[in-house]
Formats: sequence, C-alpha cells, structure tokens
Amino acid sequence: MKTVTLIRTNSDNPDFRLLVTELDADLRLRNGDMMNIYDQHNIIEKNDTVVIAYTDQIPAGCGCFKAFDQDSVEVKRMFVRPGARGNGISKIVLNELETWALESGFKHAVLESAGKQVEAHNLYQKSGYGRIPNYGPYVNLPYSFCFMKTL
Repeated sequence: MKTVTLIRTNSDNPDFRLLVTELDADLRLRNGDMMNIYDQHNIIEKNDTVVIAYTDQIPAGCGCFKAFDQDSVEVKRMFVRPGARGNGISKIVLNELETWALESGFKHAVLESAGKQVEAHNLYQKSGYGRIPNYGPYVNLPYSFCFMKTL
C-alpha cells in the first residue's frame, strides 16, 4: 500500500476543485440523467472542512463535511480517483472527517449516497453507519440512501 498523506483545507483548494470535477463526471457516468436532480444538492461553495488525501504528492481522494444541525455534520463529496481505489483511501478520508467533526464538537454524522454507489454503501456500513430514513432534499428521491453514525 502506498503512503497516504492527508491535509485539512477548504473548498478553494485547487486539488479539491479538480477532484470534485472528476467526482461529478464519475457520478454522471454512473447515474446518467438522474444527476440533474442531485447536482443541485452537491454544490460546495465556501467550506472550511475539506480533507484531501495524497499518494506520492498526487491528489488521490477527498471529502468534506458541513453542519447539518446543532449536533450533526453531513459528509459530502467523498471521492477516490479510480487509479487510487483499493488502497483504503476512502476509509482514511472518512476517519479524518469524523475525527475533525468530533474535535469541532459534533456528535453525529449523516450522509446520502445514490443507489448505484454500492461500494460507498459498503464503506459506510463497515464504518459503523446505519441506514436511516431519507432526510431533507432526499426524502422523495427513491434512489437515495441515507446513513447516520454516532461519532
């Protein structure tokens, strides 16, 4: 396994912007026109809680979180480049996001993942997330799967 280096940064980071562009293309390829509905919920403007994973100083994956309510964060924009998958990077990024959220005083994490992201569902369930009823903008979206974890 390659050495993974993490940085905590914000959404203005050019590597994060690059990875998010690749994430959006990957989601559109997997989910097609369904992304027309989801795209509006995936906009990350000013966010100060971004984690980027690097292997050999090359951006390999990312994720971020934002406040969901007083006690919870919502994990967003989780992505690992195809060539970097299978190295545990998504788990490392998720763990760092959870640690940061806990350090920031939050007690829970929630997230949404589209139905075709089976590998993401496996990651979240192995990481202690349980399926919950769809929340917020995902309530009436049948291809959304929502999860929650106590940090």
